[in-house]
Amino acid sequence: MINGLPEKLKDLRIKYGLSQKDVATRLGISPSIVSGYETGDRTPSTENLLALSYLYNCTTDYLLGRDTSTPDSILDVTGLTPNQILSITNLINSIRDNR
Repeated sequence: MINGLPEKLKDLRIKYGLSQKDVATRLGISPSIVSGYETGDRTPSTENLLALSYLYNCTTDYLLGRDTSTPDSILDVTGLTPNQILSITNLINSIRDNR
């Protein structure tokens, strides 16, 4: 178990107004796996950790406890695939770099 990860995942899910079923659908996993992530009984794979960071618009460093700053904005990515979310994230980062 990664220290603090379960609490962060639950807090972010609630902040985004998502159910465990919503998160599971977006990640292509079962709701029981999402529940396991939030209770600390399961640890997300690297692929799912990355997908969670895209879903919640935060860094993997934040989820892993290496960065303590909380995400300050919410981007509604309802209905988008992880690849679409990545494209939007890359576009946002590109715009930031061109300031």
